[in-house]
Amino acid sequence: MNKRCLDCSENKNCRDSFNSWIFFIVGMIATIALRVVTVLIHVKPIYGQIAWYVGVAGFFIFFVYKFRIERARYKLIVKRGLMDKISQGDKIAEDDRRLIGSILCSLSSNKDRINYFLIFVSSAVALIVALYFDFLK
Repeated sequence: MNKRCLDCSENKNCRDSFNSWIFFIVGMIATIALRVVTVLIHVKPIYGQIAWYVGVAGFFIFFVYKFRIERARYKLIVKRGLMDKISQGDKIAEDDRRLIGSILCSLSSNKDRINYFLIFVSSAVALIVALYFDFLK
């Protein structure tokens, strides 16, 4: 959780759940597994295949989870008419204000930034290693 959320009235609701950490870890394992496929194929092909299956299955599980979370948020936004209320300048009730605060707070997740950073760095390393194995070795 970042510093902005510490003073947020939705701080308690924004805390990361145990389930979100499990799926975050699954996503990180999948990210790393897919990035090491090229190396493992050169070491021992069966390891590369295992890494590929772990990565693809992990991403499948991770993105099903993310899809369900995003769909649930979207349904709440539509059900409460939040987009219309904001765009039309309507008065926003306290319940709606809390919901908006919770959604905004969840969008500032450190886990997402860590996820993107790990994907970026591991992809760059995987690209360099793949180029080495495919063209320089």
